[in-house]
Amino acid sequence: MFDLSTRDVKYLPGVGPQRAAILNKELNIYSLRDLLYYFPYKYVDRSRLYYIHEIDGNMPYIQLRGRILSFEMFGEGRQRRLVGHFSDGTGVVDLVWFQGLKYITGKYKANEEYIVFGKPTVFNGRINVAHPDIDPAQELTLSTMGLQPYYNTTEKMKRTSLNSHALEKLMKNLFQALQKESFEETLSPSLIAAHQLMPLTDALYNIHFPQNPELLRKAQYRLKFEELFYVQLNILRYTKERRNKFRGLVFERVGEIFNTFYAHHLPFQLTGAQKRVIKEMRRDMGSGRQMNRLLQGDVGSGKTLVALMTMLIALDNGFQACMMAPTEILATQHYETIRRFLNGMSVRVELLTGNVKGKRREAILRDLLTGDVHILIGTHAVIEDTVNFSSLGLVVIDEQHRFGVAQRAKLWAKNTRPPHVLVMTATPIPRTLAMTLYGDLDVSVIDELPPGRKPIQTIHQFDNRRKSMYEFMRKQIQEGRQVYIVYPLIQESEKMDIKNLEEGYMHVCEEFPEYKVSKVHGKMKPAEKEEEMQRFLANETQIMVATTVIEVGVNVPNASVMAIENAERFGLSQLHQLRGRVGRGADQSYCILVTGYKLTEETRKRIEIMVQTNDGFEIAEADLKLRGPGDLEGTQQSGVAFDLKIADIAKDGQLLQYVREIAERLLDDDPEGMKPENQIVWQQLKELRKKNVNWSVIS
Repeated sequence: MFDLSTRDVKYLPGVGPQRAAILNKELNIYSLRDLLYYFPYKYVDRSRLYYIHEIDGNMPYIQLRGRILSFEMFGEGRQRRLVGHFSDGTGVVDLVWFQGLKYITGKYKANEEYIVFGKPTVFNGRINVAHPDIDPAQELTLSTMGLQPYYNTTEKMKRTSLNSHALEKLMKNLFQALQKESFEETLSPSLIAAHQLMPLTDALYNIHFPQNPELLRKAQYRLKFEELFYVQLNILRYTKERRNKFRGLVFERVGEIFNTFYAHHLPFQLTGAQKRVIKEMRRDMGSGRQMNRLLQGDVGSGKTLVALMTMLIALDNGFQACMMAPTEILATQHYETIRRFLNGMSVRVELLTGNVKGKRREAILRDLLTGDVHILIGTHAVIEDTVNFSSLGLVVIDEQHRFGVAQRAKLWAKNTRPPHVLVMTATPIPRTLAMTLYGDLDVSVIDELPPGRKPIQTIHQFDNRRKSMYEFMRKQIQEGRQVYIVYPLIQESEKMDIKNLEEGYMHVCEEFPEYKVSKVHGKMKPAEKEEEMQRFLANETQIMVATTVIEVGVNVPNASVMAIENAERFGLSQLHQLRGRVGRGADQSYCILVTGYKLTEETRKRIEIMVQTNDGFEIAEADLKLRGPGDLEGTQQSGVAFDLKIADIAKDGQLLQYVREIAERLLDDDPEGMKPENQIVWQQLKELRKKNVNWSVIS
């Protein structure tokens, strides 16, 4: 038995230095192990032969046995194509090639028997099979062909004839080279027996070359189980270690500051959800362990108020609090909101951003050290080495996916004993994704809107009915409201026929000459952006034309209409985030999704979901199913903290929950990893932590 991860893929028959270089660059395949764990994305049944007289141009894939009667060349230069006339005695089909023509005529001969496999189409009344798989008939035994694997490849690979079929042949060479080897087990015998898992050697063979659907299902289950089990075991082990290592600051009391605010300054009655999550945080901070909690809630659900009340508990126990936001606009908004909430109370709140300089900055830094500043709100500026606290007890991080791990860790280091940590996000995260992205955090959810808020009414409008939309906007502005119009691009793209912001801005100015219009996009300087947003906030401009930079931005309760141009270009989570810019006051608000008539099935589903529900969690679940975790707003910035080869968080949610419970039981039963029967598991976890991409994010 040898270590496949140390065997260079270039030494595998059929690879060599040139192909190895392409595999390295295009697929990150360097070793035999990398190749072995590059799994197919689909399978096609190769056990059946068709006769030519049975087939038509609507069938997915077909397999024929017969002979090439002759070859013909058509066209000139880049338009050249090679046609092989293929017959099985019941009819004739044309095999067509557009590339590698010399190679094809050299390899395949007329009047020899072949098995041809590909997708039939109809061209000029004849059935064509473009770039088919061709094998000598004597080399294939149909009864053992089973399901043919298909591997994802890149355009560059295809240009060098390293397509799916070539990868399949390399995989066969690999198994041929390893036929006398069995792979070292990566799960303990007790886990394999208890959960009726296929042995690893069988699973790896059947994931590439399954003889039937049942063996494929068992192989997939075994490999998904293992992958998700180790992800969850790593998260849970890390969480347990962190809790044992870091004793939390004990906030024993809720005192005068909190009670004064609650009795005399609370702007409105708390919802049941807000009360519930505040109790959860009080319990954490009084438990003697460090709080590490994720607070989820839709835009406008009252997270900032909850964060403030949690900070006041820290103040009551003699500690300072700090809130970090990803942008200056958002930090300033939090600062102004919290100052307004605390008006009349003797709590000093300061704002620290890159724009705070000179004597003002010096005074803040000095008074943080003496403890005279109670709450500091800022951007990345708060993690600079020059920023030090007298006694930091609580850190609140807003829109946490926009900060890296190292940035968050710097805030932890601002006290000799790590402060309590509250992470907030307005991007609803599906439960299965939260368990994996934020598996080391306890989760609190605010799932109610504050009293007086009306659900946003969402309307789908085709772009040829713009006149009625403008009339509606004009009526809203006449009633004293304001309007957002969002575009996906700043400047014209040659490849996309979509409205761009510059043209849109001019068009809106012409359409609404009686009103003032703001323009905001990502290429503007921060000061210009800030000025335009402040003008809109002060109702000096009635219409804001913008790109998605307003997704996280100024709170404008007076804005009641959000029109999103080319809504088909946006993902569900982003549409939901944008919609959350309105509906922040007591007035009825509207979101208009403007699209063209030609929509794909997936786009139509996205628009329907937006029209049907305002529930961010329902939308996030749908987005995860439609697009997968890598495309979700937020997860791309943070990077999914593990490298999944086969499991799918959207589709394998039940299995994820199941293996998490198994991992929890194993940790409870053997927290130190001392039991002999678990040695395989702990050793494998150690190996994965060395090899697997991005595991450091959660460790």
